[in-house]
Amino acid sequence: MLSAREAVRTLPSYHPPLGGRDGLRLDFNENTVGCSPRVLQRLRQLDPEQLARYPEREPLESVVADFLGVSPSELLLANGVDEAIHLLCETYLEPGDEALIVVPTFSMYRIYAAATGAQVISVPAGKDFRFPVKDVLNRVTAWTRLIAVANPNNPTGTVAPQEELLRIARSAPAAAILVDEAYFEFYGQTLLPSWRQFPNLFVARTFSKAYGLAGLRIGVLLGDPEQIRSVRRVSSPYNVNAVALACLPEALADQAYVRHYVSEVCAGREQLERAYESAGVTFWPSQANFVLARIGSSAFIQHMRQRGILVRDRSSDYGCEGCVRITLGTQEHTDRLRAALQETFEELGLGQGASRT
Repeated sequence: MLSAREAVRTLPSYHPPLGGRDGLRLDFNENTVGCSPRVLQRLRQLDPEQLARYPEREPLESVVADFLGVSPSELLLANGVDEAIHLLCETYLEPGDEALIVVPTFSMYRIYAAATGAQVISVPAGKDFRFPVKDVLNRVTAWTRLIAVANPNNPTGTVAPQEELLRIARSAPAAAILVDEAYFEFYGQTLLPSWRQFPNLFVARTFSKAYGLAGLRIGVLLGDPEQIRSVRRVSSPYNVNAVALACLPEALADQAYVRHYVSEVCAGREQLERAYESAGVTFWPSQANFVLARIGSSAFIQHMRQRGILVRDRSSDYGCEGCVRITLGTQEHTDRLRAALQETFEELGLGQGASRT
């Protein structure tokens, strides 16, 4: 009888609660208003012949490389950062190898690494979800082949100091070090292109968040040219679809749109944190487009849904018992959120004697 590999049979399942998402979507860290109008115009211009041809990834890789100030040989476009993670695991991990992750974090690091048969080592974050660089370094062994760090981290919004990430790259030269900068635009600091000092370092970016292209699934993996060539061998030549490739140049060209959206998100983030502080709700200051707070009641999520606002329960993540993550969007959406929060807090008697961390 046909059976999947043992590593696959024992994988944890990831089932994002995407069904029934009617209302203001503040649960999946998506752009709350969508992409640039220039992208929509480009979509309207697509013709049947473009969709009938296999997509050409390399020309757009040159466009993205120019935008990021790197060489085309230093990057690979991928079907979202998810695929970039998957390709790294397939390129560098074998059964018996070790992959290190700092928990809580993005769950797909564990899933893709474990699928190869590698052992996933979870290193708990420090107090207030601080990055535990010493603990990570202490867990590096001769079998460590991948260390994945989201920076800023999801679901906490916290960041790892760049010098600590480079210290890890220096201390583990035989391991692929992935720094996932999916929320870069809301933070503003990057390790790009530090792989010129550390050939084992990779940086991933997405166009799902600030650019509003989550539905098109396009991201980029950056690193040392020789290492990127190895990853490219694992990748399908047609992994990024033609629609995404056609639209991304327009999204990149409209930086005014991106800057405006990011500025509203960052302003809303500050307003939400102030609202939590005023209500005495424990939260963690964030550098991403969301804020994690310990609200401590599943009823909170239902009351917010009744007001047409979706928020994300993160209580099953390591160290996040009773926590809810809320995405920020435009100022209009933040105003709706704050009004709903105030009403919900009053109804549930929440926000009595907590604080920022």
